[in-house]
Amino acid sequence: MTVPTHARVVIIGGGIMGCSTAYHLAKNGWTDVVLLEQGRLSGGTTWHAAGLVGQLRGFQNLTRLIQYSTRLYAGLEAETGLSTGWKQCGSLSVARTAERMTYLRRSAATANKQGVVCEELTPKQAGEKYPIMRTDDLVGAVWLPGDGKANPADITQALAKGARNKGVRIFEKVRVTGIDTKEGRVSGVQTTEGPIAAEVVVNCGGQWARQVGRMVGVTVPLYSCEHMYIVTEKMEGVPRDLPVMRDPDGYIYFKEEVGGLLMGGFEPEAKPWNKDVIPDDFEFGMLPDDWDQFQILMDNALVRVPALEKTGIKTFMNGPESFTPDLNYILGEAPQVKGFFVGAGFNSMGIASSGGAGMALAEWIVAGEPTLDLWPVDIRRFANFHGNDTWLRDRVAETLGLHYKMPWPQRENESGRPFRRSPLYDRLKARGAWFGNKMGWDRPNWFAGPGKTPDMQYGWGRGAWFDAVAAEHKATREAVTVVDETSFGKFLVQGRDAERVLQRLCANDIAVPVGRTVYTGLLNARGTYESDLTIARLARDRFMVITGSAQITRDADWIGRNVADDAHFTLTDVTGAWTVLSVMGPNSRALLQKVSKADFSNEAFPFATIREIGVGYATVLASRRTYMGELGWELYVPVEFAVTVFETLHAAGEEFGLRDAGYYAVESLRLEKAYRAWGRELTPDDTPWQAGLGWAVRLDKPGGFIGREALVEARAEPLARRLVAVVLEDREPLLWGGEALLRDGRPVGDLTSAGYGHTLGASVGLGYLSRTDGQSVDATWLESGRFEVDLAGTRLKAKVGLRAPFDPAGGRIKGQ
Repeated sequence: MTVPTHARVVIIGGGIMGCSTAYHLAKNGWTDVVLLEQGRLSGGTTWHAAGLVGQLRGFQNLTRLIQYSTRLYAGLEAETGLSTGWKQCGSLSVARTAERMTYLRRSAATANKQGVVCEELTPKQAGEKYPIMRTDDLVGAVWLPGDGKANPADITQALAKGARNKGVRIFEKVRVTGIDTKEGRVSGVQTTEGPIAAEVVVNCGGQWARQVGRMVGVTVPLYSCEHMYIVTEKMEGVPRDLPVMRDPDGYIYFKEEVGGLLMGGFEPEAKPWNKDVIPDDFEFGMLPDDWDQFQILMDNALVRVPALEKTGIKTFMNGPESFTPDLNYILGEAPQVKGFFVGAGFNSMGIASSGGAGMALAEWIVAGEPTLDLWPVDIRRFANFHGNDTWLRDRVAETLGLHYKMPWPQRENESGRPFRRSPLYDRLKARGAWFGNKMGWDRPNWFAGPGKTPDMQYGWGRGAWFDAVAAEHKATREAVTVVDETSFGKFLVQGRDAERVLQRLCANDIAVPVGRTVYTGLLNARGTYESDLTIARLARDRFMVITGSAQITRDADWIGRNVADDAHFTLTDVTGAWTVLSVMGPNSRALLQKVSKADFSNEAFPFATIREIGVGYATVLASRRTYMGELGWELYVPVEFAVTVFETLHAAGEEFGLRDAGYYAVESLRLEKAYRAWGRELTPDDTPWQAGLGWAVRLDKPGGFIGREALVEARAEPLARRLVAVVLEDREPLLWGGEALLRDGRPVGDLTSAGYGHTLGASVGLGYLSRTDGQSVDATWLESGRFEVDLAGTRLKAKVGLRAPFDPAGGRIKGQ
């Protein structure tokens, strides 16, 4: 069979992800597909993968995709005649510490909420399921009977055969040497066997995906690390159906392999494979043994399975695998080039994930957009600067170890920082800031106070940060605080068609007078959220769009894809040009009045107004809005004036009780006001009706908007799924988000966000509730039920409601 000169789709890479994508495209009726593998199928990373398949993920849609993987692998043999090696043997995760057991209990609650069977076990019960395991040092364990293991190379061959049977053409020993584009869209590939014209190109190049992306200017931020495991000789007490066992406190995992054990793990400090460019001919390749690097895993394995000490080692495997900066894989259409899709960077979870991920990517290609919320793995969560090799190498050395590092609720990555910095970074640090990280920005989470070093101790309870955040929260409610929110995404929209284009993109009415701001959603054709943002009208043909820190690439891509080619409309990312200082609290008006000659009264400067003012020597844009539920202004300051404005505010602020505040305080303040957040309360699975944001939708505006028809249709149906505010009755426990919500003892939803409400004096959260009878989630249904939150297996009484638990009428924002 010769390589064709044209195909509808060309897939680059014949590992499990490439073959899964080909299989699912054909299953969706797209059979004019060519898959190109530079070596032989599964010869990159797939062949040496350990083959563990654990279903549970923190994000429900990713769990569902892995559950689909297990069903797919179980059924492929009947379809293709080729075995996949799939065996549902179950898995154990054990805990050496009380803190780890708390996490496992939280995981069990999450599993049960997501429909994954999970049972808590005592150490004795765990030992009965894994008799060769030492248990006297364990606190407990959890058991997931639906987990299993599979043979990665066999799955790949079965998927390839299934794809071929449906018409897909697969070519081995054909390398892609270039990617062709025309007018911003992919048009084909160059190969060692000649060119192939194509409408769609899919980069499933595994650890080569970064290099393949660079052929066409697409950032695929992944980097390879050395990943090691051993396979032992046969052992007594190791039956073929022995469960998979994970001991995360020891960084190790075990599975049965031909009567012996395969033991590997994820050491805390990984070893990047120092190859910025991976050789094309690294096929079925291995790296040299490194027992020094492996020692920490071996030592812990001997603790957990003492019989290993007298067992021979048959194989030492050191094979490089690609890891991403945030330990989630990369999926979707590249924002830089239309028609170029990516499915790569599986972080040692490719075997479990690729069945479902291949299905999701194929559906994305066919539909032209994702068919469910995939934001945690969406390629648009990254920006071009994430592709820096030096930064990636440093970051993935930490990323690999995060698999088994304790996932504390406030844990921050430590490597590759500081990365992006506000002009005020050094001043904030001197004032005792403890920084978090989002979209590369180092941002203040809380302040220990001037001259103090913050002592951030991770845990499930109240660390030193708690009282500091409470004080920042209190100051915002009773006096005034300033928050550096420079990381906000900012776009300048210009052109004579700017209003017309934005009206079509936005659910709210953007045709407002100059000097006004509008909160709005960007919706897709299904009427669900692609983003939420604020738009400020600066002139007849000029707008500033303010969006969340993490949404910049996604929003630019969405807007660009929905603007006609002939529109007189430009979108420019001006994020780095402006510092943002939010001045919030009942004393904010008095403080600003002292440092500015502008009139900040309600009559002269009403809510949702933006205008140019002076602050000391600086000229800034002041926008009267709030995300904290208090009177306040967001100051958009040219970066060269950032220090001037910050110093001016602090010099004048003492008499008004001014103090610095960080993002932990912002979070607790916004939760008390039930303000929604993108990626949590607002996702491509949620409509404005469900989110309680119908007030920000204008169905009657001239010309309509994307998603209007779907919203009209949805409004006629009962709201069987709806966002509610939740407040615990017990003042002590801390909620972190993700906890299950129960009504009369049965799971009906989960918390999308949670934190401690220092004004309310209890943990507060937001979450979606669903009714199985199809009727509306309304006040009557809420009042007639008994609601609880499942916190690591403990059920806590809670109050739920459709309105904000604090200042629901918004009187404080008016500042009268």
